[in-house]
Amino acid sequence: MDHNKKLLSTEQREELLKTLKVRFEKNKNRHKGLEWDKVQAKLDAHPEKLWSLDEMEISGGEPDVVGYDQKTEEYIFYDCSAESPKGRRSTCYDYEALESRKEHKPANNAIDMATAMGIEILTEEQYRELQQLGAFDLKTSSWLKTPAEIRALGGAIFGDRRYDHVFMYHNGAQSYYAARAFRGSLRV
Repeated sequence: MDHNKKLLSTEQREELLKTLKVRFEKNKNRHKGLEWDKVQAKLDAHPEKLWSLDEMEISGGEPDVVGYDQKTEEYIFYDCSAESPKGRRSTCYDYEALESRKEHKPANNAIDMATAMGIEILTEEQYRELQQLGAFDLKTSSWLKTPAEIRALGGAIFGDRRYDHVFMYHNGAQSYYAARAFRGSLRV
């Protein structure tokens, strides 16, 4: 066994599985036709993924299953908190953006935080899929995986929902706001 893997204690594992199961049962519209027992079996087979889900949970993401990839046989989790996760707000987009700030630097950046948590930042397409499952980011916004050509010019994209519409927009990657975090995805 790889001793560098981040694993939860038995108590943490049981508490997280209980939380995830309750959320799964409460939000069946997000994963029609999927069964919790099969999701839990997959999680039991990949305990290192529980650590990432716990990081999503601790930072306010409220991860839940949003799909199943038949080709890879993986369950897909997204952050499903109503607003962008509180524990990930006030971050600029990436390390380069953080380093470019001369003063008033935020404590962290979205890309490095996602990497440290073992998750991927949502793409524009994934964000739009999430918004089909409910109304998210009505008061906040979420950084999204930015295409290289936009990032090379200094920008980054984010999404939110206002006036019952999902909007994608841009900012300088070095900007940060108290109401902007990022949403992540994890495959198990």
